[in-house]
Amino acid sequence: MNAMRGAAAYGRGASAYARVGVESGVMSASPHQLIVMLFDGALAAMRAARLHMEAGNVAEKGRSISKALDIVNNGLAAALDAEKGGEVAERLGALYDYIARLLLSANLHNDVQSLSQAESLLESVASAWREVGAQAGSE
Repeated sequence: MNAMRGAAAYGRGASAYARVGVESGVMSASPHQLIVMLFDGALAAMRAARLHMEAGNVAEKGRSISKALDIVNNGLAAALDAEKGGEVAERLGALYDYIARLLLSANLHNDVQSLSQAESLLESVASAWREVGAQAGSE
């Protein structure tokens, strides 16, 4: 029984440590790095959703897809500045909307193909964003 309590306490401690690490990273990140963190979080949630989908774990698949949707809709899409970003922001907004619809379809129909397409599209944007950051950092 003590071993179980110790393991539970360790799990809670590790979880709290991870949250502090993420919060510290967020506090010290530049705006560009924050967007990279959003991409990374959404992509990680999509990968987790795929694993849960393949394992038949419906509840966890739904949670992972919900997390990815939240990041895409309330993080990435919400960060777009239509006034400053103009047509690029408009096109990214449409792409994020499409990715969200793919995620909803993947969740509703257990559709690995929709999930893969959403992940591929988001990875393409993330890769371009990282490239812009690398170029800006080297200049």
